[in-house]
Amino acid sequence: MIKILIVEDEKPISDMMVMSLKLMGYECTALYNGMDAANLLEEDQSFDLILLDIMLPEINGYELMEYIRPMGIPVIFITAKASLDDRIKGLTSGAEDYIIKPFDMVELRARINIVLRRFNKSDTLLAYKNISIDVENRVVTRGNEEVKLSPREFDLFVMFVRNVNITLFKDRIYETIWEGEWQPESRIIDLNVQRLRKKLNLKEELITVYNAGYRLVDK
Repeated sequence: MIKILIVEDEKPISDMMVMSLKLMGYECTALYNGMDAANLLEEDQSFDLILLDIMLPEINGYELMEYIRPMGIPVIFITAKASLDDRIKGLTSGAEDYIIKPFDMVELRARINIVLRRFNKSDTLLAYKNISIDVENRVVTRGNEEVKLSPREFDLFVMFVRNVNITLFKDRIYETIWEGEWQPESRIIDLNVQRLRKKLNLKEELITVYNAGYRLVDK
């Protein structure tokens, strides 16, 4: 599983990133000041990516970047510092990307995917029981037979597989897959789940959680 360290002192922003990225199947660790991040990285350098604010307590993002660079962990700066000089300083300090607040989570996820692919850290092959998923080529195979899924069905199934045994609420599913605001009267998620159950023979495994959403179980 991809491990992401989030160093952001604004807790609402940090919480938003953690919630959204966990739904995408990433393991997230959140810290709120630069010193704590430096102390953690001294003990654990297994992170695949760091999302780093610049204006941090104790040690700022630029100083922390000097500490991170020899570790070879890719960094994306996430900051309110929007001037051209700040962007140039951030990128020339060794960061892979520079995102300005406020930002959209859809854009952040896209940029994360680009950086992970650049470093060959993407989860490109997934498996659930006798079903294999080639994420990069968007191919699903059950046994030795390819199963044709629509683009939304594919994205939805990948989301379930990356969150096995976790209840996914409908509003979060819709926000992640359809990138919009969930309307309770909509049946679009239900219809896609029904098709996944039929195409992949998941009638027992892809269960409905009453008044909440769905959960893919691995008993």
